[in-house]
Amino acid sequence: MATNIDTEALAPQIADSHDLIRVQGARENNLKDISVDIPKRRLTVFTGVSGSGKSSLVFSTIAAESQRMINETYSAFLQGFMPSLARPDVDVLSGLTTAIIVDQERMGANSRSTVGTATDANALLRILFSRLGQPYLGGPQAFSFNVASISGAGAVTMEKGGVTTKERRSFSVTGGMCPRCEGMGKINDIDLSQLYDDSKSLNEGALTIPGYTAEGWGVRIFTGSGFLDADKPIRDYTKKELQDFLYKEPVKVKVGDINMTYEGLVPKVQKSMLSKDREAMQPHIRAFVDRAVTFATCPDCGGTRLSEGARSSRIDGVNIGDACAMQISDLAAWVRSITDPSVAPLLTALQHLFDSFTEIGLGYLSLDRPAGTLSGGEAQRTKLIRHLGSSLTDVTYVFDEPTIGLHPHDIQRMNELLLRLRDKGNTVLVVEHKPEMIAIADHVIDLGPGAGTAGGSVCYEGTLEGLRASDTLTGRHLDYRARVKDTVRTASGALEIRGATEHNLQDVDVDIPLGVLTVITGVAGSGKSSLVHGSIPGGAGVVSIDQGAIRGSRRSNPATYTGMLEPIRKAFAKANGVKPALFSSNSEGACPNCNGAGVIFTDLGPMATVSTTCEVCEGKRFDASVLEYTLGGLDISEVLGMSVTDAAEYFGAGEARTPAAHAILTRMVDVGLGYLSLGQPLTTLSGGERQRLKLANQMGEQGDIYVLDEPTTGLHLADVENLLGLLDRLVDSGKSVIVVEHHQAVMAHADWIIDLGPGAGRDGGLIVFEGTPAALVADGSTLTGQHLAAYVGD
Repeated sequence: MATNIDTEALAPQIADSHDLIRVQGARENNLKDISVDIPKRRLTVFTGVSGSGKSSLVFSTIAAESQRMINETYSAFLQGFMPSLARPDVDVLSGLTTAIIVDQERMGANSRSTVGTATDANALLRILFSRLGQPYLGGPQAFSFNVASISGAGAVTMEKGGVTTKERRSFSVTGGMCPRCEGMGKINDIDLSQLYDDSKSLNEGALTIPGYTAEGWGVRIFTGSGFLDADKPIRDYTKKELQDFLYKEPVKVKVGDINMTYEGLVPKVQKSMLSKDREAMQPHIRAFVDRAVTFATCPDCGGTRLSEGARSSRIDGVNIGDACAMQISDLAAWVRSITDPSVAPLLTALQHLFDSFTEIGLGYLSLDRPAGTLSGGEAQRTKLIRHLGSSLTDVTYVFDEPTIGLHPHDIQRMNELLLRLRDKGNTVLVVEHKPEMIAIADHVIDLGPGAGTAGGSVCYEGTLEGLRASDTLTGRHLDYRARVKDTVRTASGALEIRGATEHNLQDVDVDIPLGVLTVITGVAGSGKSSLVHGSIPGGAGVVSIDQGAIRGSRRSNPATYTGMLEPIRKAFAKANGVKPALFSSNSEGACPNCNGAGVIFTDLGPMATVSTTCEVCEGKRFDASVLEYTLGGLDISEVLGMSVTDAAEYFGAGEARTPAAHAILTRMVDVGLGYLSLGQPLTTLSGGERQRLKLANQMGEQGDIYVLDEPTTGLHLADVENLLGLLDRLVDSGKSVIVVEHHQAVMAHADWIIDLGPGAGRDGGLIVFEGTPAALVADGSTLTGQHLAAYVGD
């Protein structure tokens, strides 16, 4: 029964007037008591230099409060299981709607996580194969590489009506996990010589695994187990001792007065280190694993992770392993070829999902691609897929630089998707630097004028035309266009790559010139990262700076991350004749009340955890006695409170002169981080700040070839110029710089461009152009050439 509603007859309601999200008195992080009105059901872009307060306003204030208020609608019992969120530091927030956050965080560091499992595509495919696959195997779990096949039988005791009876029961679970590799797709072979030095005994420190020190429990369980002679060199072990040492099954033992579980060294290392995703490991653990372990494709399942049974069941000659290995655009065509009416709703859902992948520009991926190998931009677009077909309206979508990792050709496609979300009646908030995306905004809010303490104010809010006419940093750079170089440097040699076949590369031969600035470009998925990271040999002389997130707790800061704190502590210790450990807030110098955190955290169960500044040290993190020691007239807490620029001057001359710290600080200023304070927690840094901190840190490594993966990520238009100056200085000092990049200003500044394509995935993997930027613009036959020509106005 259809009903027609006469909209004109409906009197205006007060409810219709709530068309703004009002923020008043926001002070989160570096925000300076700002107030803004954000229109609902419009696309608002937040601009400003990296560190100006965009993320503090959008994520830490608006989105955080929306999530906190939604969590409070649940019962106290449920809230006890949910992350507790503190109320943002803001006076008034009104007009909020449900916030859906699509951020830059890399997807799953779990080695079992794939594109298929992360998007629920595998779950739908498993149901499809359980219904139509021949021969029939069982339910969906029979096709899951995370479920092992198990069976058992035995007597069970039951009580019914006061009578105890025993019955024999049996059970079996048919899973799809390959028994050889346990669903990992790879098997590992451990080089035992990297685990221990067989010429030493355990007491002499034979174990060479990170964390296994002679006095630590990792070694004491071996020496105190009674199975081994701790003073005998390992090479003199009997066959039984060596078997017990390396492979013994878990068994309960007593070490001193403590009951513990003894287990052989190899399974112990496999469980503690090799079960983790390599990308999620700390650098020293990753270096050990790379040294000690060789990974090979599982010979039983061929890398599909599936058991023989799961691979034997097929639909039209295709098993689930083949389906997951297909390029998604091909998989969509295969699903369309299935016409069985009994699974019609399932086929419709799969078609919509795979079409969304293609529409968003990820049709070149396959479902078996490990989620940890996706770039930041790919991960963000993969998360966006689940929202494209959503029926929700009047919600707030919050995006963190959705153009990351996108070629100018792909940005247009992303723009269309964001406008589609807006046109469904949603509020879309985007933190962004790219002019192409700022151009589609209904409303622009520009924060600044600078970064860190120099930012946190609203410089402009209004239309794009108004921003262009304003005298803000963003307004002045909005129409900035780099020029193609008139003269380029001459290469001093070449790095030869022959027969590259990593991922989608099609037997590529290319010479990357050395001694110049080389930019490798092409649409997303064309094979750029595969060429650079898969074909340029690592090791001596190559410094690779990727997009991986830097890890650190709220106790970590730029000084600890870069290793700068070590020479600073030694300088303080030498000047005052005391131990360096006193000048660490994580060691002997810590305030006893807050243990060096500077704040006291009060856990209120299901309510938000409250953090208050420590009353004893007043947030300085150090014991009062430590603050009596000075260097150059400043104590350690005052030094950590300094900006990088001030600290570079302080450690550069005079009594506090510390060359090791000064060198690191100079590099941080070079990458545009002069406004950060030395003691600022890493957890408060934006994505762009973390990337540049990593760049500053790794620039100190001795290398002749620098490989940078999209260094303009999170950089404001004004900061890109500074980055180009930095790259020029590196090349002029005799280094070779290879940059994987989409930003046209970096392309125009290159001495040599290598363009991959012509498309993505199976349609890419070829060199479509190599030469100077001017030649690329003149050629105009590739997508990159056309966009670069439009950018420079030729």
